[in-house]
Order: sequence, then structure tokens, then C-alpha cells
Amino acid sequence: MSSIWDIANPQLRHLAVYEPGKPIEETARELGADASKIIKLASNENPLGPSPKALAAMRAALNSANLYPDGGGYYLCEALAAKLGLTRDHIILGSGSNEIIEFLGHAFLNRGDDVITSEHAFIAYKLVAAVFGARTIQVPSPDLRHDLEGMIAAITPKTRLIFIANPNNPTGTLAGQDEIDQFIERVPENVVVVFDEAYFEYLDDPPDTLRFVRAGRNVAVLRTFSKIQGLASLRIGYGIARPELIQVLQKTRQPFNVNGLAQAAALAGLADVEHRRETKRITDEGRAYLQDQFRAMNLQFVPSAANFVLVKVGDGAETFRKLLERQIIVRALKGYNLPEWIRISVGTMEQNRRCIAALREVLNSPPA
Repeated sequence: MSSIWDIANPQLRHLAVYEPGKPIEETARELGADASKIIKLASNENPLGPSPKALAAMRAALNSANLYPDGGGYYLCEALAAKLGLTRDHIILGSGSNEIIEFLGHAFLNRGDDVITSEHAFIAYKLVAAVFGARTIQVPSPDLRHDLEGMIAAITPKTRLIFIANPNNPTGTLAGQDEIDQFIERVPENVVVVFDEAYFEYLDDPPDTLRFVRAGRNVAVLRTFSKIQGLASLRIGYGIARPELIQVLQKTRQPFNVNGLAQAAALAGLADVEHRRETKRITDEGRAYLQDQFRAMNLQFVPSAANFVLVKVGDGAETFRKLLERQIIVRALKGYNLPEWIRISVGTMEQNRRCIAALREVLNSPPA
């Protein structure tokens, strides 16, 4: 019998599958441990969980689980538009903002096209490009920051999409307003620039990328309810762009792509300012603690604008394994060409302290 690869799309043969952070349940099974004792600091999740208002809204929405959800997400889109000072036709909902990355691929990529990303950018951009047979041009970032000048220089006649995660995952670095403004001025009009702002709400003074949407540029801004809203399991995010661009993306969207529980939770969570404020407070406190401890341990790290910190430990895979034995899950980054580094999400202060104590033990670093 011939191989299925003889008829499958050839670009899929050598495509790496995205590897998410190791689940708590799988770790508990492997270690024979109590899942409640395991700390997961691998996936940049909200340690507070969802807003109480979101939880109440989900419970109420269960009564309508037999009905299809609102296919267009009318009320959530209306609430988002009001919050952003836009109209509903500037918004598209996705099953996580990752799905909107896929919409962009369907809408703009053909075999042989080019996509530009940073060398150490979120790996989903490269994977989606490969699915559509496009080439990814990875612009080097020796200082672990986006080289926007390098991205301009990398544009070819076949460039269709440029992805800029800001703050960037996994490095935590942030491109500022001035450099973004200068960058957009130089991007050809037939290239769509995508600002992935999953960690936008953690910023004190975030760059304003919606100004480009309001100006009618071919710019898409991606945001999510997975991070500061604590709804990662529900898979809900949104894209913001000028109405004509949104119309194109809507053509690629499956009906009922965002479930009703997710819509209800997101709408309720959007109104819970206190939950977001408290999440940001513990994130700021925890991030400062982690970075102070890394300084005390003489470990190189990248000052972060998000809810995680990238730290250099020598052998990332081995450090990941040893921390796992101590029931702490972090993220090794060999797949991002950062084999000497690990990424540690900010947890509660108790979780942060346990992580640092275990890291000191693993690296044989004495307490400060």
C-alpha cells in the first residue's frame, strides 16, 4: 500500500507540530504525584483563574448548551467595539487569537508567498505559513528584540504578511511607539502587518497600534481573553482591522467558531475591571521578584514587559527536566533556537518562591 504522504500536501511532511506547555495532568501521571501539588509556570496563564463574573456567566450559559451560539458574537463584538472606540465591523472573533492567524493565512497566503517574522517570534506564525506553502523569512534578532529595520529590508515582492508580537513571546521584549510609527510608514500598502498583542493588558504605557486601523492601513491587531482574563481553556480571542479587511477574514471563518460559553465568559470578564487590575498587580510584583532573584543568582535574563521572564540557565532542556522532577513545569525553548534558556511564567508569590528555590537547587546556587 502506498504511503498517505504520496497524496497529502507535501509541505506538511516535515512540518513540526506545535508543542504546548506540558499539562499538569500528564506530569502527575508520569511522576505518580498529586496534581494539586504541581506548579505549572509554562504557558503564561493567569494564576488567579477567570473573573468571578465570568464564572457566573458560564454557569448561566450552560442552560443554553443545547443551542448553537451567536454565530457573529454580536454582543461581545459590540462591547469590544465600545471599549476600543470603534464599530462592530472592525472586530472578528476567533477560537483564540491563533485562529485569526489562520484566517490571515487563508485570506492572503498562496504557495510561494513570503511571511516575515522575527527570529525568536511565536512559532505559530511559521507553522501557519508552512501549511499554506509560504516561505517564512526570519529576521535575526541578536539582542532578542524585534529588528524592525531588518524586517523592512527583508520585504520582497512576494511578501504578504508581517507578524510582530508585541510584547514578544517568548522574549518579553517590547517595540516602542516611535519605532513602530517609523516602521509602518515604510511598509508597502499591499503588505498586511499583524500586531499580535496577547499581553497588551500587562503594559503600563502600551503603543497605540489602533491608530493605524483608524487610518485605514492594512494592519490587523490580535488580542486574546486567554491571558489577563484567565480564559485560556475556552479559546477565545479577537482581531481588529479596518472593515474591508475584516470582511475578507469573515469569508474564511467557519460558522459558530466561538462557542457560547466562551462568548458569555468573555463578555462578563470584559466588565470586571477589578479582576484585571489584581491580575496585573500580582504579575508586576511577581515579575519583579523573579528578575531580582535572577540578578542575585547572576543569571542573564531579558527584562520583560509581559507575564513571563526569559532566563539563561545553560542547558534549558536539562533544567526543565530537573525542575519537572521537583513538580515545577517551565518552558524549554530549543524549538525557538534558544536551547540555553527557559521561560518562566509569573505565578502567585508562593509559586514564584517555590520555583526560585527549586531553580537554586537545580543550578546549585546558594540562597541570597
